[in-house]
Amino acid sequence: MKHTYQIHGMTCNGCRTHVENTLQKVDGVVSASVDLEKAEAVIEMDSHIPMDSFKTALEKAGGHYTIHLPGETSKSAMTKQKVPKGKGTGIYYCPMHCEGDKTYDKPGDCPVCGMDLVEEQNLSASTLEQWTCPMHPEVDKDGPGSCPICGMDLVPLQADLSEEEKNYKKLLKKFWIAVGFTLPIFLIAMSEMVPNNPLYAILDLKKWNWMQLVLSIPVVFYATWMFFERAYRSIKTWNLNMFTLIGIGAGVAWLFSVFGLVFPDFFPDQFKTETGTVHIYFEAATVILTLVLMGQVMEARAHSKTNSAVKELLKLAPNKAIRVVDGKEEEISIDAIALGDILRVKPGDKIPVDGSVTEGRTTVDESMITGEPIPVDKAVGDSLSSGTINGNQSFLMKAEKIGSDTLLAQIIQMVNDASRSRAPIQKLADTISGYFVPVVVLISLITFVVWAIWGPDPAYVYALVNAIAVLIIACPCALGLATPMSVMVGVGKGAQNGVLIKNAEALEKMAKVNVLIVDKTGTLTEGKPTVETVGATSDKYSNKEVLQHIISINQYSEHPLAEATVAYGKDQGVEFFETEGFNAVIGKGVEGIVRGKKVALGNDKMMEYAGAVIPQNMRDKAMFHQKQGKTVSYLSIDKEGVGYIVIGDKIKQTSATAIKELQAKGIGVIMLTGDNHETAQAVAHELNLADFKASMLPEDKLKEVERLQKSGKVVAMAGDGINDAPALAKSDVGIAMGTGTDVAIESAGITLVKGDLNGIVKARNLSDKVMKNIKQNLFFALIYNTLGVPIAAGVLFPVFGVLLSPMIAAAAMSFSSVSVIANALRLRTTTIN
Repeated sequence: MKHTYQIHGMTCNGCRTHVENTLQKVDGVVSASVDLEKAEAVIEMDSHIPMDSFKTALEKAGGHYTIHLPGETSKSAMTKQKVPKGKGTGIYYCPMHCEGDKTYDKPGDCPVCGMDLVEEQNLSASTLEQWTCPMHPEVDKDGPGSCPICGMDLVPLQADLSEEEKNYKKLLKKFWIAVGFTLPIFLIAMSEMVPNNPLYAILDLKKWNWMQLVLSIPVVFYATWMFFERAYRSIKTWNLNMFTLIGIGAGVAWLFSVFGLVFPDFFPDQFKTETGTVHIYFEAATVILTLVLMGQVMEARAHSKTNSAVKELLKLAPNKAIRVVDGKEEEISIDAIALGDILRVKPGDKIPVDGSVTEGRTTVDESMITGEPIPVDKAVGDSLSSGTINGNQSFLMKAEKIGSDTLLAQIIQMVNDASRSRAPIQKLADTISGYFVPVVVLISLITFVVWAIWGPDPAYVYALVNAIAVLIIACPCALGLATPMSVMVGVGKGAQNGVLIKNAEALEKMAKVNVLIVDKTGTLTEGKPTVETVGATSDKYSNKEVLQHIISINQYSEHPLAEATVAYGKDQGVEFFETEGFNAVIGKGVEGIVRGKKVALGNDKMMEYAGAVIPQNMRDKAMFHQKQGKTVSYLSIDKEGVGYIVIGDKIKQTSATAIKELQAKGIGVIMLTGDNHETAQAVAHELNLADFKASMLPEDKLKEVERLQKSGKVVAMAGDGINDAPALAKSDVGIAMGTGTDVAIESAGITLVKGDLNGIVKARNLSDKVMKNIKQNLFFALIYNTLGVPIAAGVLFPVFGVLLSPMIAAAAMSFSSVSVIANALRLRTTTIN
């Protein structure tokens, strides 16, 4: 037998081969074939093999691969895998995104830039509160209660620190150790500047030098040894980075000092003091390393703030819920909720999962997801989102989406994915970084040669010190962090305001958009159509019979207009006829066989498609309603127009204001709709839209996007339906309304949770501010190195007599990266409304 499975986590052909070999080794597998492009595995087996066997094999083989059945989302599959408590998600990534969106299954250093990997913040079972007994720690419960062993009340289990926090504390501990040994070295070295140095009364200079060597060993070989490991790895793999420069600079200073202390006679007089000892630089090496370590500590703390938006979203997830079974209430853990469960939500509680109200009324604060502060009224049948906060009424709800399928979980995943994506502007920084380290090393060598030949006495000492200063002050790290830090904070800021960014490219392009195409239904209008009139235009059929045929053919359609007609028919208590051969013609309407007769329902193009004749009196009545902005669908039976249905859809209150704001920003707004010209004209007139096109099929919308792009326009397309998906995918920036279909959302680069045009204004403002922030970071990083490297090389010395100490260079280098992160963090307080 053969089974097909989906495989996620593969990034290259090496991954594919690794996964294929691993699956083939599972007992009972006859053969396994893995396709990288399709992300699937076809496994032939003698008899059925449980899924857990494959999961276990992949886990043992290393990597972060997931295997699941087709149709099950990869996110759902990942949440079903057991996550050890307190161990985080097991997904780590480089904050500089050196390898794009590649992730690692354990903490460590990035193999390219050497930076500490950052743990992704995810919604998982590990975020839930666990309870244990103070006397019997082996007891592990999902909620409060009594210990089954001794009867004592259970207490909340303190979760282990996140990898992020562990790394910060580890670095902080090493920093204080480095300070403890570096400070006496610094005082000993600086005492030479004191007249009649009192230290020489205790020991002579040579012995103090040996004392500096002893004190430097814990700093070099423990507290900051990781810098040398990273430097070695960078040279070995030729992924030259910041640690290459630090390792060479500080390493040369320390090794030179050791060699000068052990073999002083090897050096010429230029390297020696008046007492015959060689100038040593233990204080420079240790101070440089300690200052760099301080920068790493500050970066680790700052990094924790860049993903604060995700952490705030994680806090929205409740730990418990109240399930109602046979009229009785029971408190359960959030991960014990099953689809279809009836849950009670009390006043002030967080809504545990996505679902709908089944009993009662309330108001819900959805500001943490939509960004809108006004509470939303909820009644029976209305949808609810996990993490939103109930008002002052108790109600019952049905669980319809749980775990990773909830809106909150999807938002968190989208924010994580977007934060790891690379913006096109990052290519500039990547190109510069590729040449940066070799150029700096070359400048350092040139600096040494120039100072050794033309520098004042002691020329070699000046040459060595300035060459080290050049290496130390250069900071490719600041350049590498410039874009990803701003993207990470900006994407999080958008999520808090109901603007979900799919990738950094969409965020960057949004700032360049100068034409916005909008659909009518569900974008400009509320997308909640209601039936206003049903009319018969033939003596053969009454209004009731026209409605019966309409709802009978529409009962198989998923279009919002069709759903509105079916709901209206049910309210009227009208009987449904049996329908056969149903067919939906995208952008036109539907057709089928009702009671043995060929029935078609839709717009003018649908009538043409069905070959139906529409009498003039029927067109006149339809025209009357269309001029009022209503949508009219014609009904034909056996190619004869017999009636129509009028559907109204209110224009959103925010549409007019948002369009005005977008036009003020220089963005042209064009409405494309599948509706007729009269209805489109009425809506355009109400919204002061000069440019619109009606009776547009999906391919027409796609062609319009292509036409505008060929004319040099940067086009954004906003829509919410299946018929919008091709244009959304083709546009420079696709914007999906969160109230729309999954197909539209999947095709878009930006999703608006609330689903109105005001979200597009927010998206544009966010894009403008993020791009401005990125450019500030890039300018700062480039100007810093453009000025810092020449000054460290000594270009100011001939005129001003100014030289840059390697220790000052180390301090400046450490603060440069922190400054870039601090500037990105300013986006957290910016306003995008």
